[in-house]
Amino acid sequence: MTGERLRFDGWIAGVGTASGTRLVVGHWPRSPFGAFSDVMVEHRDGERVLLAPSRRIADFVAATYRFDRIEVVPVTVTVAGDTWLVEAGPLRLRLRTGRRSALGVLLSAVPAPLALSPVWAALCDVPARLLMPGVRTLGRAGPGRREWYGARGLRPVVAADAVLDGADLGPLSPLDPPVAFGFGSAPRGPCLVRVTTTVELGSAER
Repeated sequence: MTGERLRFDGWIAGVGTASGTRLVVGHWPRSPFGAFSDVMVEHRDGERVLLAPSRRIADFVAATYRFDRIEVVPVTVTVAGDTWLVEAGPLRLRLRTGRRSALGVLLSAVPAPLALSPVWAALCDVPARLLMPGVRTLGRAGPGRREWYGARGLRPVVAADAVLDGADLGPLSPLDPPVAFGFGSAPRGPCLVRVTTTVELGSAER
């Protein structure tokens, strides 16, 4: 038997900065919690911080991924053309996306129902790891949970600037080393991924 499956439909942006701080933004117009956005921050020293817009969302995300510190703060994402502005408590991030790559065009052809399938995610896992080291599309997420990603589009992030706690994080850099919030990382090359994420709850949560 499988547990309840919760689906989050939206975008994930992953960027590195010259300071060594890496940022992963989730922007979810459709989710079991309604529309929301959150940010995962990993500092140069490995400290992992979650910036979440409510305690309910913070508790769910923290039960799925691993963090050293959690802050409940207002989180907003404003999109204007190819520019995204993310404001999350002490963080202000502006990023600009470029044109779709060949992989992005290929992913955009994936039918929405296929992106929901764990079988499809399992088939994509090996090529994803080969093409983008650190990336996984299927794995264990928190005690008893399973998670998979169905990517349906990808654009490179070509420029970004970020200020955290009043400090400029420096220019855009590769997301390296990989982030360690869960079983897989965002791609090393900064990018914005259109994705459907499915979290299957454990038996104790049914």
